[in-house]
Amino acid sequence: MPKQVKSTIKAKGLEISVLTAAQSDYISITDIARYKSDDPTAVIQNWMRNRETIEFLGLWEELNNPSFKHLDFEGFRIEAGRNAFTLSPKRWIESTNAIGIQSKSGRYGGTFAHVDIAMEFASWISPEFKLYIIKDYQRLKTDEGHRLALEWNAKRQLAKVNYRIHTDAIKEHLIPSSLTSKQINYTYANEADMLNVALFGMTAKEWREKNPEATGNIRDSATIYQLIVLVNLESMNAELIKQQLPQKDRLQYLNKMAIEQMKSLADNTAVQRLNAELSANHLLLQGANEEEKPSDG
Repeated sequence: MPKQVKSTIKAKGLEISVLTAAQSDYISITDIARYKSDDPTAVIQNWMRNRETIEFLGLWEELNNPSFKHLDFEGFRIEAGRNAFTLSPKRWIESTNAIGIQSKSGRYGGTFAHVDIAMEFASWISPEFKLYIIKDYQRLKTDEGHRLALEWNAKRQLAKVNYRIHTDAIKEHLIPSSLTSKQINYTYANEADMLNVALFGMTAKEWREKNPEATGNIRDSATIYQLIVLVNLESMNAELIKQQLPQKDRLQYLNKMAIEQMKSLADNTAVQRLNAELSANHLLLQGANEEEKPSDG
């Protein structure tokens, strides 16, 4: 399951939880229901008894969920609105394989619905209350947009910090004047890919093959942690180039440096996973180096 990030919006003094996962927002309709009653579970179940609600939920799933069980939905649609008909979020999810509604247990659990469905539920609760929800939800998304824009700009600036130092060292020490423009461009790209392997464990081409749907390149997708280390690797590689160390030796040194620096920066699971990948890559490099050594015999 994708990692979920929790946020909070406010409407008429009521706090409403928002979960973001895989670029989709799910709003707590349990919190929204509290605007109407101290028994939000009963409010949600009453809403789900309506034929119009079932038809709306079914249409949303048909538009967004290829695994939706249409036949089971039809059974609910036929029964909806009858006096004896009852439906809970959990039963709806389990019977139809729905993804628009999530039922979570625990202290901070409750029923969450995709923002499209949550707004429909809010309209049923109170059109006025829905407008307050929309207003603060828009505020939340605006704040997120500003944060992402700042993060993207910071990442791009970090990527540029030592670029000139690195390329100047390549130009002065690795590119004889007799090379053609094509050969010069290859030398720059080759050194850039050497840093990619030291930090990410793969070349730019290998990354594109593994991520055909991604926009940008391997460095555009890097975290702030990785870009900080990349800046340091570029600076160090420039010094190692000046010392005329062979590329293979520089790669092993920089890979070890990347592992150590990422460990220092690590403060979450994702970065720790990257450390493991870097360590595995370091072992591969050591193994390749051992194979190239001449035997004693």
